[in-house]
Amino acid sequence: MKAKVAATTDEYLAELDWKEAREALSRLRAIIREEIPDAIECISYGMPGYKLNGYLCGFDAFKNHCSFFPGGIALEFADELEGYKLAKGTIQFHPENPIPEALVRKILRRCVARRRSK
Repeated sequence: MKAKVAATTDEYLAELDWKEAREALSRLRAIIREEIPDAIECISYGMPGYKLNGYLCGFDAFKNHCSFFPGGIALEFADELEGYKLAKGTIQFHPENPIPEALVRKILRRCVARRRSK
């Protein structure tokens, strides 16, 4: 999907050729920025990420799905994320079925609490 590593999140999103993924990830970005305005936006491992007292979260688009990486706590929300593919630090979703905004905010608050306790 991506030919080169973007230098900024704006560049990353602009280079996505999958329109629905670009829109879904742009919305996820907006939620992150609203919920954690003091987080520092970066590109980490070639994908958009956010730092707050260390790495906080990130997201990426793949061939058939998008992923939200909330830093190792995804399985804590397994009951609320039924229907999404999960791993310890990954929530996979399709752009037409994004993670509900209220749940993203809840996950982000947990990420922030964990980072601030370190």
